[in-house]
Amino acid sequence: MLNADARRAGQRTDQVGRWRRRLRWPTLVVAGVLALAGCGVSAERVPREVTPPQGPFPVGSPAPVTTESGTVLQRLCYVRDDTLVVVNRRGRIPPTAREQIKLLLDGPVKTERDDGLTSTLTGVNVVTDVRVTGGEATVAVGERLDGTGRNDEVLAVGQIVCTLTSRDDVDRVTFVQGGQRLGVPRADGSLSTGPLTADDYTAMISPR
Repeated sequence: MLNADARRAGQRTDQVGRWRRRLRWPTLVVAGVLALAGCGVSAERVPREVTPPQGPFPVGSPAPVTTESGTVLQRLCYVRDDTLVVVNRRGRIPPTAREQIKLLLDGPVKTERDDGLTSTLTGVNVVTDVRVTGGEATVAVGERLDGTGRNDEVLAVGQIVCTLTSRDDVDRVTFVQGGQRLGVPRADGSLSTGPLTADDYTAMISPR
């Protein structure tokens, strides 16, 4: 009798244990769903396959590459042996078109002169104003280079065109005098009253 009672008690204990195990899994599932809902992820009725993104994965954003921190490029055109030479200088801020022409009229600095560079513009009142509109620079000329030789005049115009068209906001240059368009020489010696580009003086530019 005692053995039968013990067996029945053991069976009840096993049955209670099975019910507890059955109840544990739904509880865990519900807890997991609630946790996902709390994270803003909604549960899906049908499982789906998730494709992981391709690696490798960069860490952070690449830093910008600069050659000289805090400086900008300034291009000027000077002369050596009847050819145009492009000189690269560095400044803290981009120069305006007027400032760039002022640097051009000031002539080469000592290190550039030591490198054999000169200018056909220094000491002559050539440019009185520069205005840039819609990619075109209009250069007002106060005094022509009469008496200095035609080749010097070509070089002087070439210096101005070469310098101004190195700017991002200028692709052509027009010369005026007294409010009227002025005919100036190209590299081939022909006169032009129309807009001039760097291509008009490519034949005169030295590779350094």
